Amino acid sequence: MSRGVRIRLMAFVVLSAVGITYITASYLGVVDRVTGRNITVTASLPGSGGLFEGSEVTYRGVKVGKVSSMEPTEEGVDLKLELEHGTELPLDAQVFVHNLSAVGEQYLDFQPKNADGPYAADGAHYQGNADSLPVDEGDLLVDLSRFVDSVDKESLQKVVKELGVMFGDTGRDLQRLLDGGSTFIAEASEHTDETIALLDNSLTVLRTQRGQKENIRSFAADLNTITTALRGQDKNLRTVLSQTPGAARAVDQLLKELEPTLPVLLGNLVTTNQILVSELDGIEQLLVTYPALISGGPSGSTADGWGHVNLQFDYSVPPCTQGYVKPEDWRSTQTLTDATAAEVSCTAGPPYNMRGSKYAPGNRRNHASPARVYSGVYDPVTGSVPGLEDNAGNPVRLKGQEDLSVLGGDAWKWLLIGPVASR
Repeated sequence: MSRGVRIRLMAFVVLSAVGITYITASYLGVVDRVTGRNITVTASLPGSGGLFEGSEVTYRGVKVGKVSSMEPTEEGVDLKLELEHGTELPLDAQVFVHNLSAVGEQYLDFQPKNADGPYAADGAHYQGNADSLPVDEGDLLVDLSRFVDSVDKESLQKVVKELGVMFGDTGRDLQRLLDGGSTFIAEASEHTDETIALLDNSLTVLRTQRGQKENIRSFAADLNTITTALRGQDKNLRTVLSQTPGAARAVDQLLKELEPTLPVLLGNLVTTNQILVSELDGIEQLLVTYPALISGGPSGSTADGWGHVNLQFDYSVPPCTQGYVKPEDWRSTQTLTDATAAEVSCTAGPPYNMRGSKYAPGNRRNHASPARVYSGVYDPVTGSVPGLEDNAGNPVRLKGQEDLSVLGGDAWKWLLIGPVASR
């Protein structure tokens, strides 16, 4: 080996030794202590929280130093912290003891409200409290054990069994649900402004619902009443639902069978109804007068012991048939084709077709209908029916039937004196 090679090897060994020594001294903090570049601060805690000498010190999770020494006191423990050179640690920062993991070692973390100064220098002191310490693992395990013991094991078994039934064979659906949730979140992230607007509008809706809580409660109570009633009539509802299709089919079949004749019947009823509507006053007068006439029947006495009143209508003139379609030419009710309406009317002349406004007595005034003879109708308040206006007679007054049982066998006499008697 030449002399030059030996010199180079010797220089390499020396430089390696110096480098290793420097790195080791830097790691152990010897260089910083010798040069005085470190920042030494102190912190007081009500307990160690699992810290030990050499534990890391972080600033919002970033390592900035370590715990160089710990001294127990009556109030807890005082920590001496060696911070790296150039660390800007605000004086208002709070200290917390955290765990690296559930079973990992603890470290001391500084969490300032903001990054503004003033910053810590040598000798700065930080004060912690009970909130600065993590939950003790022993207390956590004891509380967890108490919680588990408080759960009813039989009920827990039922819950686990029902959960198994609920989630059984739902792997694909759950996967689809989770995938859809991820898609929804990604879509919401791409439309941040719309999502924020949706949340704001949702807040408005929730506030409105809170303002209408009494109405919502009332609606829920009423809905509960309805559903309770429906539940009580479950059997009847099932009967109705099961029989309704058959009944609907029967009605549909009936309407189809009546299709040739039902329109004709309804059309005739419409015509009849129009006539009745135009003569409502006369119908009312008839319905009021007829019971009053009939009520006088039992007031007289005849051979059979009963009084008789006979109300007849003049039907001496048969209906007019001249000018109408002959019965042999009538269309069958089964014919469904359209036909031209025939122009028909009574062409026989008097005494036929003596109805209508043109045959009403002349000089009638204030008629409600041209075919009406009386200008007035029965007034239920006064109990009277006015006579004809051109015939100055006294109006007819309908009185209630008297109690004639007090007359005994002489009740027949009331037929003579009743019309001229006054109350």
